[in-house]
Amino acid sequence: MGFTEGAAELLRRLTAQYGPLMFHQSGGCCDGSSPMCYPAGEFRTGNSDVHLADLTVDGIDRPIPVWMSTAQFEYWKHTHLTIDVVPGRGSGFSLEAPEGVRFLIRSRLLT
Repeated sequence: MGFTEGAAELLRRLTAQYGPLMFHQSGGCCDGSSPMCYPAGEFRTGNSDVHLADLTVDGIDRPIPVWMSTAQFEYWKHTHLTIDVVPGRGSGFSLEAPEGVRFLIRSRLLT
């Protein structure tokens, strides 16, 4: 699991503005199927979530935890996941929304 360089650059800017960050992907419809970026601890995780990784980014002191709902993880557990950023409007709740971009997951089957 990792970040593209474009996502890493955006995360450096978001960290400078908001402090430590986290990701969660619920898997619901619409925006819930995209990874959502929050200030660390702002989204409460629980027994129905899987902690996928604590990812590091050059220039950010603290790893960024990535969480996914258990139901969504069942679909993705056989893939390598990469968080990328693309132009377009994301969720109003995810920190990148005002930037005119949105995070998304790219995947490939594990070999």
